[in-house]
Amino acid sequence: MDRPHVPEVATLPGFFKGQALHAVFLVAMLPATWALAAPSLRPETTPWFVAAVLEAVLHQVVVWAGWRAQLGFHAWTKVFGDRDLLAWCVTFFPLLLARPALLLALAWVDQGSLALPREVALPLGVFLLLPAVATLISVRTAFGMVRAAGSDHFRAEDRDRPLVREGMFRFTPNAMYVFAFLGLWAVALLAGSQLALIAALFQHAYIQVHWVATEQPDLLLLRAQGHATPTP
Repeated sequence: MDRPHVPEVATLPGFFKGQALHAVFLVAMLPATWALAAPSLRPETTPWFVAAVLEAVLHQVVVWAGWRAQLGFHAWTKVFGDRDLLAWCVTFFPLLLARPALLLALAWVDQGSLALPREVALPLGVFLLLPAVATLISVRTAFGMVRAAGSDHFRAEDRDRPLVREGMFRFTPNAMYVFAFLGLWAVALLAGSQLALIAALFQHAYIQVHWVATEQPDLLLLRAQGHATPTP
């Protein structure tokens, strides 16, 4: 089974490509997010807010390290053999699902704190929920959940697939990060939670950092490589 291999990623500069930018954004975004939330934090909401923010950081750091380890060293394959992609999905999806789960919990304990009339917040929440749901459907039907986890880092045939232009991907090839994360905003608005809205803002902004610092460089390297090598 052929797996993508990018020798550049096996070097220190290649493995950390884009991560200085990642670190700069994170150092700026975390204090700014805390400053926005601090006036509204209460003992019962603080742990959920911290968890909703830091779990997103954990998820994206794990994705960077996991993808680069596979591209440069076939690390997942060496440990798990032909079940490398399965092992990655078992790692990736719980971290992904924890993001909305923690935000839902935060919205629940902080509901009603948003200084926005319900007659405004509810319709706006529904309005934002629609493109988020449509994007999730498009990912499931046109893109594929395994591919969304980064299977192009593990399988040469997935690396060589053309860009998806169906469903919400008609509007942007980056539909998952542009539209799907609006669902987090919708949850915050429907619950009337100010802290959940701030956490949603952080997560939506931070996923763009992932795109610029990790995923886009990986895609460019994969496409420039243009061939797969068998796993040793």
